[in-house]
Amino acid sequence: MAEGKLCNKKPITTKEELKALMADRGGKLYYSEMNDLEVDQEALWSSIQKTNLSRFKTWLEICAHCGMCADSCFFYLANDKDPTQVPSYKIHTTLKEMIRKKGKVDNAFMQYTMDTAWSKCTCCNRCALYCPFGIDMGVMFSYIRGLCFSQGFVPWEMKIGSGMHRIYKAQMDVDTDDWVDTVEFEGEGLEEEYPGMTIPVDKENADILYTLNAREAKHYPEDISEAAILFNLAGENWTVPTEGWEETSLTMFAGDWEGCKMQVEHVYAAMDKLKPKRMVVTECGHAYRATILEGPYWAGLLSGKTPVDSIHYVEWVAEALRTGKLKLDPTKKIKEPVTLQDSCNYVRNGGLRDATREIMSYIAEDFREMTPNKDHNFCCGGGGGLNGIGRYHKQRNVGLKVKRDQILQTGAKFVIAPCHNCWDAIRDMEGIYHIGIKWSFLKPILLDMAIIPDQFKPKDDD
Repeated sequence: MAEGKLCNKKPITTKEELKALMADRGGKLYYSEMNDLEVDQEALWSSIQKTNLSRFKTWLEICAHCGMCADSCFFYLANDKDPTQVPSYKIHTTLKEMIRKKGKVDNAFMQYTMDTAWSKCTCCNRCALYCPFGIDMGVMFSYIRGLCFSQGFVPWEMKIGSGMHRIYKAQMDVDTDDWVDTVEFEGEGLEEEYPGMTIPVDKENADILYTLNAREAKHYPEDISEAAILFNLAGENWTVPTEGWEETSLTMFAGDWEGCKMQVEHVYAAMDKLKPKRMVVTECGHAYRATILEGPYWAGLLSGKTPVDSIHYVEWVAEALRTGKLKLDPTKKIKEPVTLQDSCNYVRNGGLRDATREIMSYIAEDFREMTPNKDHNFCCGGGGGLNGIGRYHKQRNVGLKVKRDQILQTGAKFVIAPCHNCWDAIRDMEGIYHIGIKWSFLKPILLDMAIIPDQFKPKDDD
């Protein structure tokens, strides 16, 4: 069988296709069909020849097999230093072998490559810090994921995620009407609790365009209200867009590069339409990476920058606290020991290590760094889409041990995780290993400490 009904080389482009794929619980039929999926060797080799350019060629040639990348990888450490988990080994047995054979690889090889690319690497890019030649296996695995996607060898959940973005312009089935209804509902509740506060929609020339993770609209709408309260308290001139509000990109996790371009262009169109002074991304690491760091290149913007200045939520919070726009009650500082999860995507890859620590100085009396930390911190264990792939939950759960041990070493029982994937991974880690911790985004902590001006307090009935 060249291609199956569910597992094939075609991206999901219709609701009917998406529904059929989602109805296949756990991807049982999908993976069964994958066993018979034929590799289009000619197309694979043609793609490699067109895209495997100087950087990757150089990296593959200059790797000295020194093994210095080994200890940089949390999978290697979590799996008792299994040599097959060394980043360079994983690249040489997948991409380099694919090139050596000029694309003449079979189904078994492509499934091995898929399993390696999604269950043994989160594309956290930590290995690049320790390679003496600066070889970045995370970037190379992102490339490998694209080759796999083009051949239909992609995890079931990632194929669904790619389809969601192409159809709903979001990683979940939240269409424009659903989004607008959610914002209106949250806005009504906000005005009841805090008179005078609103959630402006499609306001032109605002100082801030706020964009989100679709999981907030679908499962955590209170996050929208929390962001709204804090923007209002800070006196910001802000808005959310009707279209282009979703920042995340499961297309990036899936290796669907055409889908990546489509996704960021939705957000950039909102910028062009509403003309804000800048855009603020919610507490999500990969949303920041996809839209701000990678997105301009997917969209063909030669400047390498988004249409308007764009920052992560931690940058806005640090600025608001520093300038006094957002005022906190110092007596409400967190008294218990607290530690911080550095998101790979906006700390190591985005350079925002200082913003989060500036925030901690305002909210915590006993802040304890993980070891290592900042750029050198380990991935949460669930990045790169790994949190959501059932086929690889066992591998993900083993990988979580490194983050578990980092947290335990701090002595803190409270972890602040200003990133959705990190928040999810730490939540799941507690459910698996029961180390007695709690975790939180920044917004609810800031709300608990925020000083509320009189104009936003409910008026007495009498």
